[in-house]
Amino acid sequence: MRTPAGTECKYFYGDYYRGRSREECRLLGPQWKPALCRSCPVPGILRANACEHMELSARVSRSLLSAFQPRVSVSAFCRKTNRPVAEPHVGCGECHPLPATFEVKK
Repeated sequence: MRTPAGTECKYFYGDYYRGRSREECRLLGPQWKPALCRSCPVPGILRANACEHMELSARVSRSLLSAFQPRVSVSAFCRKTNRPVAEPHVGCGECHPLPATFEVKK
């Protein structure tokens, strides 16, 4: 579904049937506010990596530099390899190996 920021995200839910105006993020839960969608990295991660084994978890965090602007921080976990994913945009590297043309030769 399309978020208030205009990007597609499978975790965003909006109920507008018959005049209702209920919106929620099913990844963040009650911490979610529509302004968080502008800086959320989840839609970009979902576009870059569609692995069915990757599980995303998100939380709202504030840094010292941007104390008044909360940001969404995302961590990922691979259920197939049972380990955390360092770079969610790329994946764990074992579920979907790179083709031989992209590997660096020694």
